[in-house]
Amino acid sequence: MRFGKLRTLGIGSRCAAERAWRQPRSLDIALVEADNWYGLVVAATPATIAEAAGRMHDTPESKQTDAALAPSTRYSWLLLAASFATFTVSAACMHSYTVFLVAFIEAFGWSRGETSIAYSVSQLIGGATSPLVGVLVDRLGPRRLVLTGGVLLALGLLASSLVHTLWQVILLYGVVMTLGANCLGLIVFVPLLSRHFVHNRGMAVAIVQSANGFARALSAPLSQVLIMELGWRGAYLAQGGVMAAVVLPLATLFRGTEPVLAVAAHAASASWTLRRAIRTPHFWLLSLVYVFTGLGSFLVALHQLAFAVTIGFDRLYAAEVLGIGAFLSLPGVIVTGWVSDYIGRELSAVITYGTSIFGVACAMFITGPDQHLLLWLHSCFFGLTWGARGPAITAKTADLFPGPQLGTILGAITIGTGLGSAAGSWLAGWSFDLTGSYRLAFILSIFFYACGSVAFWMVRRPVVEER
Repeated sequence: MRFGKLRTLGIGSRCAAERAWRQPRSLDIALVEADNWYGLVVAATPATIAEAAGRMHDTPESKQTDAALAPSTRYSWLLLAASFATFTVSAACMHSYTVFLVAFIEAFGWSRGETSIAYSVSQLIGGATSPLVGVLVDRLGPRRLVLTGGVLLALGLLASSLVHTLWQVILLYGVVMTLGANCLGLIVFVPLLSRHFVHNRGMAVAIVQSANGFARALSAPLSQVLIMELGWRGAYLAQGGVMAAVVLPLATLFRGTEPVLAVAAHAASASWTLRRAIRTPHFWLLSLVYVFTGLGSFLVALHQLAFAVTIGFDRLYAAEVLGIGAFLSLPGVIVTGWVSDYIGRELSAVITYGTSIFGVACAMFITGPDQHLLLWLHSCFFGLTWGARGPAITAKTADLFPGPQLGTILGAITIGTGLGSAAGSWLAGWSFDLTGSYRLAFILSIFFYACGSVAFWMVRRPVVEER
């Protein structure tokens, strides 16, 4: 649909859109198309007006200045950078638990299964609250959720420095910090970025998803150094202080992203809703993909450092090796997301599943601390594809169910991640307590990765809504 009706409001080019962007209250109604949905929008945001105007036919007099202004393009990339930075900070705080897990075992004498409970509860809470976060981001916008989530995460980190019992760790990490991190995660940013990067959706989602791997790589060695220098209580205080200092600046980066106040009834009825989405097999297949991927990944990820230390590797050396491997997820995730725009989401995901399986298989053959090559192979191949399926899954969800309720739909599907990740985290610790090794956990990880690749491949069929 063209945007000719916008000309009656004084918008005929990007130049005019830039003027409207500076004075948004001069516009009351605009006809907007974004992400395959359209309708009359009341009190449209500056970003929506700029994006709509950018799709219209430019007038001859405006073409000379388009390259200089290009407000929608600059704003879109600014939002992408802000999303990456915010997700990096929150993910780093959450991933650091893999290092604190070892400290808890030494300080309190808890078993691997007991220390895994907090992480499992975190994944369950994260999955269970995902639909709520999706609804909130559709209604309130990212800025308010980032502010709320940052405050919760900072409070949880600071309070964690005072814990003495397991239930306190479960409450603070599994509930408080998880709620905060969920408000600073992909469910908040993917709907926003999907509207700004329609043609390069896979690439945009991949960039922000790569923040998860970057944070994971950064958190392991940094947290280990903080614990060695300050103790685990001092390390939590330091992390909480940093989070408290950056929460307000992070929230201000999302100014102007408040959702539209009203959408015409025609637009709402023409778009995907959660009720319509759950009547399709694709919704449930994507949910299964999340479950299987969570199981396969967290049967390994949470206990990677503990596995290496148990084998006999030096703790700081193991943290550095695993951290370097995790850094590879940056190019891995971005390349996978970019490639998925060209070869398809399904094929790119299947390739990453195979790569992860090889990485886990390398760990299965490590029997002593002299097998450095296998540790490096495990770290690099597992790290390369850590989170690499995320862009394909979330972009596929946006491809199949576009519209203003994408956040709600994505939040519902993401419940699968919480279930799979929680079960995988606990199963890894339980299997070690039962058998004295992680071999069973690695075998199960390979099995569930294979199941995930089959489920994702089935999503390639066109979506059919069941009546």
